[in-house]
Amino acid sequence: MQKAFSFFKKNSENEETKPILERHGPESTPTYITINASDPSVSCNYVEETATATCPTCRGTGRIPRGQEKELVALIPYSDQRLKPRRTKLYVALAVFSCISIFFIVVFFLYPRSVTLHHAGVNSSLVTYDTSKSTVNLHTTNKLNISNNNMFGIEILSLNVEFLHMSVVVGTLNLKEVKKIGPLVTDQIFYTVDSVVQDISTYDVCTWDRIHVHNILLHVQGSLNCSYLGHLEQISFDGYEYLDCHSNSSVPH
Repeated sequence: MQKAFSFFKKNSENEETKPILERHGPESTPTYITINASDPSVSCNYVEETATATCPTCRGTGRIPRGQEKELVALIPYSDQRLKPRRTKLYVALAVFSCISIFFIVVFFLYPRSVTLHHAGVNSSLVTYDTSKSTVNLHTTNKLNISNNNMFGIEILSLNVEFLHMSVVVGTLNLKEVKKIGPLVTDQIFYTVDSVVQDISTYDVCTWDRIHVHNILLHVQGSLNCSYLGHLEQISFDGYEYLDCHSNSSVPH
């Protein structure tokens, strides 16, 4: 009876210290295998010598069921380098600097600047008289300097000019679609106006030989309509012209 009890106790102690799964060799970690030998990356089963466990996600098939791609979540370790991309601050700084540079360049080139006009006087003139009506007829060709200070071209849509003598309108001109002017260009516009001065005193000044000075003063007022980048702008100008009304023609002076 005592021998049997000693044998039972010895066997129990041996059973308690004996591992459940026997291991051969120094390897104590489980080894992994794939059900598809040609693609080891899709392994879902692992074998620990005599024990086999099935992956609960793909159920040992090695494939994720169709329709569950958006339901499954991939866990990445915090120490994974993909979570710490290199030179992130540098790339962000370069992107911000590039955006700011492009913005200022676009503003610099597209910001509208002034378009200036300057009345440059008479280019040529022709004077005739109507003795029956005591009028002086003036056929003048005038110059207008225009400067485009923008980085883009402008289009001159119309030009309106009035000639006044002693606050009385003696001649008008209306031009449509005059011309186009390129960026950062100063150009000239020539226009011709026919004026009729109906004043006896002015007629006498222009026709009497006893008077040594035969000048007539004209006041020029005008406006120019231009278009650029879908924007319409009206620019006004004015000036004065002194004409020798005794001669049949005159040159700029």
